Amino acid sequence: MSAVETPLAASEVATAGVWIGAPPSLVERLAAFWVGLVGVLFPGVGPLLLGGMEAAGRLTAAQIGQAGMAELVAMGIGAAVVGPLFGARRLRLAAVTCGLLLAGLDLLTTRTSGDGLTLVRALAGLPAGAMIWLITGMIVRSPRPERWAGLYLTIQTLVQLGVVAGIGAFVVGPFGPDGGFAVLAGLALSAALCGLAVPGAYAPLVETPDNPKGLPSPRGWIALAAVLCFQAFILAVWIYAEPLSRQAGHAPTVVSTAFAVSLAAQVAGGAVATALAGRLSWFWSLTGAVTLAIGAMLVLASQPSAAVFLAASGLFGFVWLFASPFLTPLAIEADPSRRAALLGPGASLLGCGAGPLLASFTVTGTDVRPAVWLAVGLALVTLVIVAGLHLTRSRVQA
Repeated sequence: MSAVETPLAASEVATAGVWIGAPPSLVERLAAFWVGLVGVLFPGVGPLLLGGMEAAGRLTAAQIGQAGMAELVAMGIGAAVVGPLFGARRLRLAAVTCGLLLAGLDLLTTRTSGDGLTLVRALAGLPAGAMIWLITGMIVRSPRPERWAGLYLTIQTLVQLGVVAGIGAFVVGPFGPDGGFAVLAGLALSAALCGLAVPGAYAPLVETPDNPKGLPSPRGWIALAAVLCFQAFILAVWIYAEPLSRQAGHAPTVVSTAFAVSLAAQVAGGAVATALAGRLSWFWSLTGAVTLAIGAMLVLASQPSAAVFLAASGLFGFVWLFASPFLTPLAIEADPSRRAALLGPGASLLGCGAGPLLASFTVTGTDVRPAVWLAVGLALVTLVIVAGLHLTRSRVQA
């Protein structure tokens, strides 16, 4: 029986430091990475293109938020539900089908407006989420998942930056937002083509007494709650970075600089996490990063000077992507079958949608700082869950 056909205990594989199942070839790894990268493009490109739709009169300001949140939530559902429906043995069918569906929905977006556009973008989130599920399946079966997660997140940020810069500089001006969605459709077609080269199948993950039906264990679900709270607190505050800067009396150029500083810091944070994966305790890395994020958020809410605001934005961006890869070993320690880790992107994307939604109920037209207090509360919940899971691990495993 081949390695792909033999289910191995995740704890045994983690100890041996090898792949679960047959290791994918370099071409298969690159293809899976590209499919996953195209699947996660919209969160980076969406604000530019949806804003262009609003400027063209095809969306209202409220519909921008509705369309963005609908697609993020649908991506979470796609990663948690649609991808697993294909199964671990039909990966090429999943990649090709989802790439073609996403391309078609991107093109359909150019012909819609208003609530119809919101519906199309929600539908587009389903295949996009399944594409993220595919790369996640490879990451959780790797010998060092936190390193692969860090690499994926870092490259993801760089690709989003490149696509946003390219579309903004060369496409939106002459062709409008429709041109941007046409570019996304072309990239989705390239992902469908690469889907022919992804691994044919993944090795099955082990079933344990805690998850006999292939679902995460109870501790795994608790770990997913921490993942959701982490992304929720990040987006709950960062979505209000511009009004926080304005409320502090800064010039309009400050917040644009803050976004650039934060993005550069995110790349640096992801790169550092990737380089140090396996050398740092995931628990202390995650705890320290969330604690620093709380400090940065409090500074952002204190109406600081422009220089301090920029410094806090940089720190926030760094710990954001530095911490994110360590959410994978958190889920693996809580649920050694790695099924919780496989659902991590779904929880992350749901958190990305839930955070801004919850924050919208706390802010007023004159004061957006309550969003920060909400984010701090969610960050503290994240710390409590992380500490509780880690400190009880020996008793549970024994």
